[in-house]
Amino acid sequence: MEKDFIVQLDRISVSFDQEEVLNNFSLDIRDEEFVTLLGPSGCGKTTTLRVIGGFLMPDSGRVLFNGRDITSIPPYRREVNTVFQKYALFTHLNVYDNVAFGLRIKKKPESEIKKEVTEMLNLVGLSGFETRKTSAMSGGQQQRVAIARALVNHPKILLLDEPLGALDLKLRKEMQVELKRIQQSLNITFVYVTHDQEEALTMSDTVVVMNNGIIQQIGSPIDIYNEPKNAFVADFIGESNILPGIMHRDFTVSFAGKEFICVDKGFKPDEYIDVVVRPEDIKIGDYKTAQLSGVVKSTVFKGVHYEMVIDQGGFEWLVQSTLSEEPGTLVGMNIGPDDIHIMHRNGLDGEVDEVV
Repeated sequence: MEKDFIVQLDRISVSFDQEEVLNNFSLDIRDEEFVTLLGPSGCGKTTTLRVIGGFLMPDSGRVLFNGRDITSIPPYRREVNTVFQKYALFTHLNVYDNVAFGLRIKKKPESEIKKEVTEMLNLVGLSGFETRKTSAMSGGQQQRVAIARALVNHPKILLLDEPLGALDLKLRKEMQVELKRIQQSLNITFVYVTHDQEEALTMSDTVVVMNNGIIQQIGSPIDIYNEPKNAFVADFIGESNILPGIMHRDFTVSFAGKEFICVDKGFKPDEYIDVVVRPEDIKIGDYKTAQLSGVVKSTVFKGVHYEMVIDQGGFEWLVQSTLSEEPGTLVGMNIGPDDIHIMHRNGLDGEVDEVV
């Protein structure tokens, strides 16, 4: 086992009411990383978090912590703490006593507790709130208290189960930055669960994309976004135009009735593939000289760009541009080699109905 893996899930299987949630699921998590489990509701990400925390015993498989099997060890004996979406604060206690609670259970001296609590409240930006009742605090402040209470015990891993879900958009964005700052300040492992791809891309060192209890792709946010492994990842991480195509040879692909130069290689000659083009990578131009042309069906202002739907031979392209074109206008579309991403079609061969 590699020493830099703090947690390893080894062939974990979990079923509820005879419905399989995780099947032979394996995942290695490196120490001091911010790892996000990303996927739609019911994909198994929270179940994975509960297995790591010891709240759920798997039907089969092992949970390793620094190479040691901890599968049967209860939560309170693991060097892991959890922050839930519902923060579960003690509303009858003030901020100081909430954060100090775990330390008092361990019967630490009050002088040491005061030092630890003060340092942790300073870390989460709540210095001066010691005597405030948690019931009188905003959602964002309550979340900071929950994080401080979890971190004051110095866990090796902090598990976070959609902790930003109850916050408004502005506060969520602020807390994304704060969580990353806290993780980097403490140099501990964060394992974060969300269905929000923006959260995953903003905070994570590593993103684990899941669907139906199966890992679809693991990688950095940039790799996941720019090089999706399949159509599910491409569609779930941001918005995408996904088309069938043929990879004729290295660096040459056909789709949408045209042949394009791309940067991909290593496919079989004339292999049927899927093509991903991100909406922001399409350049609007003169339809007479552009690679593709189509008719604008709709234009919506999104603040920093316009979002257009362009009909090209029956395929509706989603295009994001700082340029605005009126519905009914014939426009050109250009796509550079670096903006064409080729994916295997999950081993499926045969003819496809290519867009013309």
